[in-house]
Amino acid sequence: MLESREGQRVPNVAFRVREDNEWKTITTGELFSGKTVVVFSLPGAFTPTCSSTHLPRYNELAPVFAKNGVDDILCVSVNDTFVMNEWAKDQESENITMIPDGNGEFTDGMGMLVDKTDLGFGKRSWRYSMLVKDGVVQKMFIEPEEPGDPFKVSDADTMLAHIAPDARKPDQVVVFSKVGCSFCAKAKQLLDDNGYDYIDVPLDNKVRGKMLGAVSGEMTAPQVFINGKLVGGAEALQQYLAR
Repeated sequence: MLESREGQRVPNVAFRVREDNEWKTITTGELFSGKTVVVFSLPGAFTPTCSSTHLPRYNELAPVFAKNGVDDILCVSVNDTFVMNEWAKDQESENITMIPDGNGEFTDGMGMLVDKTDLGFGKRSWRYSMLVKDGVVQKMFIEPEEPGDPFKVSDADTMLAHIAPDARKPDQVVVFSKVGCSFCAKAKQLLDDNGYDYIDVPLDNKVRGKMLGAVSGEMTAPQVFINGKLVGGAEALQQYLAR
């Protein structure tokens, strides 16, 4: 039975990390003392849920956490520092501090070390998240003990809702564009002027019409999507922003 450690101090552990081709030791005191820290722990680097959702969403919401009093966000996994470093390069993780709990000492001290030998993983961390203030656990979200790899409560949105229920999350914006298109340039400038962080997806002539037709019902670029909904081209975007 996995038990919450709310009200208890985090384990006193030293982590061995590799930075700039040199070994370095980081202690839990350095990570937690005098700080408000969010921790999310997961079964392993490069695994599907961890890479597709868990890490990227915490990274995306990191600026919102920061605005609401969180000093740092730690990603803990029972992996060595080389694996964690390579995973960080491969992922959207620039806002996250990656913590390699290679020996599982921190995870064991949290009571979250589980046996995954059936998968060939050995001892790994159960998936959970927690809010820690000055080294003391304030809140834990522990995934239910059920088969597989449940991912229901340790996500970034759940943690943010606990810390700041009314916090505004960043809009997710994609612009399907054409190279050299003046209307596309106008749409992107409008987004820049209004403080939107967006992904630009330039399409070449061979696929542009069919792809845009399939996703938006329109054949011309640009086509702008905000939070999963089609806004349209530059003029439609201007009207949307003027509301």
